[in-house]
Amino acid sequence: MLIASAAFAAILFFSCNGSDYGVLQPNPEDLCKCLPVEPDIVDYRHTAKHVAIPTMTPIEADVATILGWPQDALPLPPDQPRTGRELQVFHVAQAFLQEASVNAADCDVHFEISQTTDKTAPRVIVETPVDSEYCSARQSAQSQLAKHGFRLDSQHGGELPQALPAEITGLAFEDFDHNRGSAQVATIWELHPAIVNIP
Repeated sequence: MLIASAAFAAILFFSCNGSDYGVLQPNPEDLCKCLPVEPDIVDYRHTAKHVAIPTMTPIEADVATILGWPQDALPLPPDQPRTGRELQVFHVAQAFLQEASVNAADCDVHFEISQTTDKTAPRVIVETPVDSEYCSARQSAQSQLAKHGFRLDSQHGGELPQALPAEITGLAFEDFDHNRGSAQVATIWELHPAIVNIP
């Protein structure tokens, strides 16, 4: 119990103090060679997040639905395995991508999506992990954003000038309330791991 508490304290510290992009990388343009600056142990529920998206028929959802999912009042234990909704794959056919960046802490690609194009609309976080099985998905999102004139790598990213339509498929994941995105992020629920397609 003491070890779990210490690990959770470390997670809180690092999550609130070092998750911005901008840390120098040996290959900043190559999203598949990003090196996390923090060890896995300080990544909240690391084992639960770093999984393959199971092959199953996804449940159709939209951003508004995800924003309405009930949230636990207290954080789940750092070693909590996936359960309930977190075992389900969701497909969001129509959302708007508002932000895209690489989290230096764990090298996951961080996206923020909303129901509408409004920059003040409430948002949900979507993440594509650093794991090798998501390499092509990361490169694809990078390439798709480049076609819209937006540069995404370990040194570039952030708020998009204008929201872009996006389609997402991923597993639900309940994070905890900490500094993990813009002020518009309105739920601790995420799609993580997830694959983002930007037409």
